[in-house]
Amino acid sequence: MARYTGPVCRQCRREGLKLFLKGTKCLTDKCPLEHRNYPPGQHGQRRVKVTEYGLRLREKQKLRRIYGVLERQFRNYFYRATRMPGLTGENLVKLLERRLDNVVYRMGFASSRREARQMVRHGHFMVNGRKVNIPSYLVRPGDVIEVREKSRGMVRIQESLELAEHRGTYPWLEVDVEGKKGVFKTIPQLDEVAIPVDVSLIVELYSK
Repeated sequence: MARYTGPVCRQCRREGLKLFLKGTKCLTDKCPLEHRNYPPGQHGQRRVKVTEYGLRLREKQKLRRIYGVLERQFRNYFYRATRMPGLTGENLVKLLERRLDNVVYRMGFASSRREARQMVRHGHFMVNGRKVNIPSYLVRPGDVIEVREKSRGMVRIQESLELAEHRGTYPWLEVDVEGKKGVFKTIPQLDEVAIPVDVSLIVELYSK
C-alpha cells in the first residue's frame, strides 16, 4: 500500500494553511504553523513569485493532501470525475468525500484522515455488516458504517468522538455516538463540504 510517510506538518507549512492532518495537535499552540508560518526548507522565507501554473499546482496539492491520496490515485479520481455527468471539479470532491477513511473521519471515529486510514486498514470498521479494510472504498448513499464489536472500547475512538463535537456536524451524515455507527445519507454538494480549495483551477491544470 503506497502512502506518504514523511512529516505531515511540513505539508501544512508548504500550503500556508492548516490541513488538519495531525488531529488534536492542529488545535493547539504546538502546531508548527503557529510559529513558523512559511514554507519549510532552507529557502522557505524567501519571497517567490507565483506563476499561473504554480497557482493551479498549489490548489491541486492542497486537495490531494487534505484527503491523503498520492499523485497517481488522485489523477485516477480526476479522470473518473471527467466521465461523470456534471461539473468535473464538483465530481472530484464528491468522489474523495465518499472514501471510507474520509467518512470515518467525518463521523468522528478518528481525529484525522490519516488515523482513519490506519484504523480502516486494521479492520476496525464494517460497512453494511461486513468488515471493510480498504481506505479507498467508495461509500454509497444509505450505507451504514459502524465500529466492529471488539473495537468499540478503543480509547482512541472515544477521544476522537469527544474531539468531533468541536468540529461540528455534517448534513449528509447521521451519527449514533452511543451505538458508534452512522449512515451516509447522501452525497454532499461542493458548497456543503466547504474546503479551502478552488477546484476550477485543478480542472484547468489537468486540462492543459
